[in-house]
Amino acid sequence: MLSVVLAGVAGRLATLRVADTSNRYHLRKAVQYLTVVVLLFALALLWQPFAGRIGVVVGLLAAGLALAMQEVIGAFAGWISILTGRQYRVGDRIQLCGVRGDVLDITPLRTRILESGSSSDPESWIRGRQYTGRVVSRSNHLVFTTPVYNSSTVLDHLWEELTLPIPYEADWHLAERILCEEAQAISSTVEARHAIEQMRRRYPVAEAEVDPRVFVRATSNWVELSARFVVPVRAARQVKDQVTRRVLDRFAENAIKVASVTQSITIHPPQPLETVTVPTNGP
Repeated sequence: MLSVVLAGVAGRLATLRVADTSNRYHLRKAVQYLTVVVLLFALALLWQPFAGRIGVVVGLLAAGLALAMQEVIGAFAGWISILTGRQYRVGDRIQLCGVRGDVLDITPLRTRILESGSSSDPESWIRGRQYTGRVVSRSNHLVFTTPVYNSSTVLDHLWEELTLPIPYEADWHLAERILCEEAQAISSTVEARHAIEQMRRRYPVAEAEVDPRVFVRATSNWVELSARFVVPVRAARQVKDQVTRRVLDRFAENAIKVASVTQSITIHPPQPLETVTVPTNGP
């Protein structure tokens, strides 16, 4: 009880000359916690069973702190791993434990990420790799237990695909040529090839294909065309938007329709029956 009272008094005295509300709050909490720890340590030294046994007191205190601060110790070890292993740096675009975005700051305990959206995450209201406006903090110890996806530390480019279904009765060869031409026009092939050459100087990896291609797949409903091309990491959504607009415009110019699972049904009203007059022979 005495320690709680003294901690409260010490916290208020320490924040008398601090004007900022947020700084005053955090300083008061820190002083209160420090006061309680010091008083408990002094009580342990004065308590009869531990009197004169400073080694026992320190050992028990260290064991208690280690048990209570497992997350903190793990986070600090994760910070060392991030810095020495170069898993990511400030400015890299990563995905860590379900959070996607750009790294804003790496502290000894936490990594702060400026979140970006995702088309595959149902909880994301931004349907693309663009900022949501939220800053997410994750503990550094997660680098030991979950995968870290880094999209910019080596290549700074991504392979993107645009998939469109084309009806069998349409000219899918022309559609394939249109897709291939637009993918070649928009793809960052030269930049990606240069980045891959630099990566291969550091890592023994096979040469990757960066030239745009269109893959064809036959389904029971339509011909599926998938254009594969390379885009910069931070411009993926804009580039895909541009190529999609161009392809759809050229499809419309060439009367190529995009297939869908919907069906158009035309109902013709029944024709009225004609009245036929049959002549009769008189008596």
